[in-house]
Amino acid sequence: MGIVSPGFQGRPRTQEPALPPGQYLTEDFPVLSAGPTPRVSLDTWEFVISAENGSEHRWSWQELMALPQETPMVDIHCVTRWSKLGTTWQGVSLDTLLADVDTGAHFALAHSYGGYTTNLPLDDLRGGRAWVVHTFDDAPLPAEHGGPARMLVPHLYFWKSAKWVRGLRLKTMDEPGFWETAGYHDYGDPWREQRYQGD
Repeated sequence: MGIVSPGFQGRPRTQEPALPPGQYLTEDFPVLSAGPTPRVSLDTWEFVISAENGSEHRWSWQELMALPQETPMVDIHCVTRWSKLGTTWQGVSLDTLLADVDTGAHFALAHSYGGYTTNLPLDDLRGGRAWVVHTFDDAPLPAEHGGPARMLVPHLYFWKSAKWVRGLRLKTMDEPGFWETAGYHDYGDPWREQRYQGD
């Protein structure tokens, strides 16, 4: 009788039906960052949407907090293959922030304190699909998870939910961000396993 070695199979995939292909379920909240964690004072924090025509819309921290707040409960999926289900956040819908912005752009480049960028189709930030969030699990968002505020775009891989977000530049043409330039997929749909260019 021969000896069969199954070899290294990696982490077993849970049978949880809510998980996209290739993902495993985690109960903790892993911290992954491309560089040092910025420490941003609420006194100087601002969020700026820059339209392609040069107009700017700005919100201070106090102004952001005065806008209508929403409490999305969503599943999040990281390109490193973990998924966390039923996460609860609080923040402002991008629909609210974009409501008075006159634009014909089809793309946005999110940019962050610390220099990080990521690109998204503008339609993916509308229709109740994206937020600027400041609270996680009923507590202020910790800096290691993107506080004081980050993007939340849960239908895409989590690198699209830019930490330490400071604004959006609206663009008529797509412009790759930090990870997209390094070979990550331009869109990043976890249900289609769009991890890298060519997926």
